[in-house]
Amino acid sequence: MIQNDTALIAAIRDRFAHVDSCPFQGPRIFFENAGGALTLKSVVETSSFHAALPDNPGRINPAGQATQTTIDKAKSDLALFMNASSGQFFAGESGTELLFRLIRTACVNAPEGAKVIGSSIEHPATRSAARRWADIAGLSYVNVPHDDETGLVTAGDYAALMTPDVALATILHASPVSGMALDVAAISRAIRAVAPDCVIIVDGIQHAAHGQLDLDSYDIDGYAISPYKVFSRHGYGIAWISDKLSALPHDRLIDAPATGWEFGTRDAGAYAAISDVVAYFEWLGGEVSPATERRARIEAAGRAIHQYERFLVDAMIHGTGNLPGLKDLQHVKIIAGVENPAREGLVSIAVAGIASPDVVDALNMQGIRTHTRKADHYSGNVLEPLGLADCVRVSLCHYNTLPEIAEFLGAIRDIEARLAA
Repeated sequence: MIQNDTALIAAIRDRFAHVDSCPFQGPRIFFENAGGALTLKSVVETSSFHAALPDNPGRINPAGQATQTTIDKAKSDLALFMNASSGQFFAGESGTELLFRLIRTACVNAPEGAKVIGSSIEHPATRSAARRWADIAGLSYVNVPHDDETGLVTAGDYAALMTPDVALATILHASPVSGMALDVAAISRAIRAVAPDCVIIVDGIQHAAHGQLDLDSYDIDGYAISPYKVFSRHGYGIAWISDKLSALPHDRLIDAPATGWEFGTRDAGAYAAISDVVAYFEWLGGEVSPATERRARIEAAGRAIHQYERFLVDAMIHGTGNLPGLKDLQHVKIIAGVENPAREGLVSIAVAGIASPDVVDALNMQGIRTHTRKADHYSGNVLEPLGLADCVRVSLCHYNTLPEIAEFLGAIRDIEARLAA
């Protein structure tokens, strides 16, 4: 697969902007992918082209019709990419904003006295929206505790607290703090076994760059992503909603189509950029498999990405060459455990005796970009139960390389050696 093909790794890296250098810092290794992945060069070019167009999509002129065609194509590409045979896609301000809109709509349309269920592992994008709108709508909120040591919530955990009066359930697909992915399909089945008509909304923001998306298999009603975390750019989010959720009364203009969810004139360049992302997955799938059908190529790309990132994560944890892995360093704690098959391209650590911001600064001075997560409103739900004030998040993607892992391990070993001296 990818790790055995140096030419393919070079070709992958060549498709991304600033893959090994920062215009402000110079040469650097980018291990801050969970904060925002690298951007495809094609996305940069596409965005620049569309940013110069003055025409509104859909107007009766050549540019207006062309940009509307671009939007329609992107929605079709998204349906293929995420394997959605029904429902609709639309763009919004961000993934978080879209989750708030979806959750708000489900809550205000829920029966009187109904319940909302979610888990303590979730990003505040869903937890905050669910608690706020449950309170406004007079609904009770049920919290499913996650396992602190593994960072996971299972279908059984949801099932233990499910009741038939649950009208809305939220699920996190992958954690941006621990990197752990949840079994969305299994959790959805557990929910529907008790409350078959429940609206189920999933935060897919962290997961989208690291593996396959298969909405048809999840049996859910809403899914949101942030394209800047999946090789596109900042400034918009993408949501998918089921036909059931589409039809619920929601914010819209007077006399507008009943199932319309977008507000104002859309950015055709944002849609065009997401088509570039889908095209990239198709290209990669063709490089790692003999598949010719588009969806089959996307699935092959997802499998290859997952396998290669697992290879890189294993090297980071267990070591490579003569370099010890993170598990072998006395002062390093790996959040969510050493052997955790749910991990997706992310390892968060705490270094005893050094504040995480100081570790991040020391790494940055050596050209290795990581990030501090603090026990605040974003990450306190994961870190506080572990007794941690902060952690260092090292997040990688399939354009990262084994030599980059080795350079990181050498830098962390030097930091720990200074502690022991």
